[in-house]
Amino acid sequence: MARTPSNMLELGTHAPHFELKDVSSGEMVTESLGHEAGLCVIFMCNHCPFVIHIIEEFVKISNDFNKNIKFVAISSNDIENYPQDAPDKMISFKEEYGMNFPYLFDESQNVAKTYEAACTPDFYLFDRNLKLVYRGQMDDSRPGNDEPLNGKDLRTAINQLIQGDAIPKDQKPSIGCNIKWK
Repeated sequence: MARTPSNMLELGTHAPHFELKDVSSGEMVTESLGHEAGLCVIFMCNHCPFVIHIIEEFVKISNDFNKNIKFVAISSNDIENYPQDAPDKMISFKEEYGMNFPYLFDESQNVAKTYEAACTPDFYLFDRNLKLVYRGQMDDSRPGNDEPLNGKDLRTAINQLIQGDAIPKDQKPSIGCNIKWK
């Protein structure tokens, strides 16, 4: 299992535009899908052991903060070589884990490239003006490292955003499988 760190897009970057279809509803979703305090974007896929390790905690985070933060997941993997990440499998994955947010398929991989996404999972938190305030890990837990899975880093950043507090610029990159490029 490859351990690829996130690229750490520059803080303050405006959320790059996307318009992708939600695999469940068929509705088109954009980065400005409406948000009270902010938007959290996660690049993920169905088969990555790092994503499988964190997905239940990430769903809890989305449930805890969905009144203030909009959440969206994007899969950009090459489905020709990784058919387990195809849209029909994304629907099953979303249902299995009770994801209450859009799960989008980036078939062209252009959105991942624009966000400079490198791994799954890769997290991006934007404020109400869609300026990047946090990018990096959810917490220190990784498959097999015995660190507690609690979402501490992402939860702290979301709380600080909602409360209007400054989010420290010293942020740890996420680690996961590399995005499967075509």
